[in-house]
Amino acid sequence: MKLLIVDDEELTRVGVISSINWQSIGIDEVLQADDGMNGLEMARMHKPDIILCDVRMPRLDGIQMLEQLETILPDVVPVFMSGYSDKEYLKAAIKLKAVNYIEKPLDPLEIQDAVIEARDLCLERKRTRHNESIHSMENASRLALLLTQPYAQAKENIDQLLAELSLSISPSTSFTAIVLKTETEEELPINEAGAMYMSVREFLKTFHIDCIFAEKRVQYMVYFLFGPAPGPAARKSIEEFFCKLYSRYSRFCIAAGDTLTGISKAYQSYTSAVILLQNSFFFPAGTFLSPFHEAPSAWNKPELPAHPEHELLTLLTAKDQEGTTLFLDKLMEYFGRNQNILPNQAKDLYYKLFRSLEEAARQLKLTLSDKQENLIDALEKIFSFGELHQKLVRKTEAFFQAVDNTAEENSTIFMIKDYISQKYMNETLSVKDISDHVFLSTSYVCTFFKNETGQTLNQYLTEFRMEKAKQLLSDPRYKIADISSQVGYSDGNYFGKSFKKYTGFSPSEYREKMG
Repeated sequence: MKLLIVDDEELTRVGVISSINWQSIGIDEVLQADDGMNGLEMARMHKPDIILCDVRMPRLDGIQMLEQLETILPDVVPVFMSGYSDKEYLKAAIKLKAVNYIEKPLDPLEIQDAVIEARDLCLERKRTRHNESIHSMENASRLALLLTQPYAQAKENIDQLLAELSLSISPSTSFTAIVLKTETEEELPINEAGAMYMSVREFLKTFHIDCIFAEKRVQYMVYFLFGPAPGPAARKSIEEFFCKLYSRYSRFCIAAGDTLTGISKAYQSYTSAVILLQNSFFFPAGTFLSPFHEAPSAWNKPELPAHPEHELLTLLTAKDQEGTTLFLDKLMEYFGRNQNILPNQAKDLYYKLFRSLEEAARQLKLTLSDKQENLIDALEKIFSFGELHQKLVRKTEAFFQAVDNTAEENSTIFMIKDYISQKYMNETLSVKDISDHVFLSTSYVCTFFKNETGQTLNQYLTEFRMEKAKQLLSDPRYKIADISSQVGYSDGNYFGKSFKKYTGFSPSEYREKMG
């Protein structure tokens, strides 16, 4: 807590400072000024909590100084000192809510008691203001959430909160929604969210704009800016400020809605921001999108084949690395900043492309290092199209590296795999059947297969059956109840458990995801 002593007599100032143990009564910093004019400047610069000042001083007396500070520091607590028992000064001091009026010559104990009383009053004012601020922020947050609903549905509650908040809003007030998405799955601590909100409000004062703020579903933050419609220069400054404020997140994107007049149009601004935010998937992380961004021209986009996943499978099984690279470049060009495609449409296609890559690896008997990854979960966590595309590029690079590193498969292993591909529908298919087919003992076949492939025969057989089941599930003509028997399981429940263990989804859930 800061105390400012203002007195034109140096001896008085030095005496007061040296006669009291300020730290013991909660005063961390003691400042001093030699008259009212300097006291005014010191107060503006250092913002003290308590001012202990003489009444009569040259240039500007204590009463006049405190009157000017009322608008700058409304919460400062004054304590007056004077050698004159002047009733007019006493009346002025009372009007300025002075805690005490100490007569000279000064008594250190009397000063200490007066400062303690001022300190307690100051702390009480701060607590009250803090509680009011929290209450006001909560109401502002509730109002912001209400504005994300159609105005007609929430009008009564909106009007009530507007009255409580005393915001400067008229029918001609412009509203602009700004919606921000981050990769975090944790709520911001209240004090941190509040600090960021207050910094936004402070910045917007430059443009005579105010705002309200709310968090929505953890990853989303919604700001409603209101006031005069910002011009191009103001919009640019606001965009730069928001990007800098949220740069603490490694991945985020921001979208601003249309600027519309009247609080009843705030919802429309919000929906336009949400629609724009969907397109942010096709932009680099950290991008701020606004209605003034132009969509790329559609005429120069390359065309994709009707079934890109089939073309990729053909290229991969033919081991055509150059053709695959050209195919991926075409994909990147087609989807990059394409505002006519929804993120889920892109993810659905890329899911099929990843499956094509896995199928090609299976056909070529390649083992990819991240084979056990749950692909659907991985795609859900993708933040941007660039990240999605690079994942596919890395996997194709790993595919061709595996092609280069894989020697011709042992003929016995090929015979085993070929036999399994013909007999996997047979529930009674056993290791003994396989060993008899290749004219080797059961124990030797198991050891040989594990050494050559890194998998046990049972693991390979289960994986082969599960992959076949996934292919059948992607075709709605096949009933789930019939698929289990088609891949070698007579017990449908056991098949369902095995499938969920392998994929993370039940057969019905998997089919729904594929649909």
